[in-house]
Amino acid sequence: QVQLVESGGGLVQAGGSLRLSCAASGSVLRISAMGWYRQAAGKQRELVAGISSGGSINYADSVKGRFTISRDNVQNTVVFLQMNSLKPEDTGVYYCYARFSSTTYWGRGTQVTVSS
Repeated sequence: QVQLVESGGGLVQAGGSLRLSCAASGSVLRISAMGWYRQAAGKQRELVAGISSGGSINYADSVKGRFTISRDNVQNTVVFLQMNSLKPEDTGVYYCYARFSSTTYWGRGTQVTVSS
């Protein structure tokens, strides 16, 4: 089992920045990847960014050049999402995930609201 706790969401004006954090606990040594999804009202959940245990990173096209995912390399149990140049379309609930084998664990989500 893996438990995930997110923090860092909030309300920001367009063009502003936010930094999300996700801390994993439990069977963390088995995690193969961590990252973030988001879900806007009335839309499907979509991948924002992910980082594998080997350091491979992928981003959604819509956030490339604006968002940066990183992790605490000491323990590899904390993942960060630095979000710059935020746009109103970035608004949604951001969910941290951790993948272990064929199982995906989810955090409860943190709201990000970008006002125009």
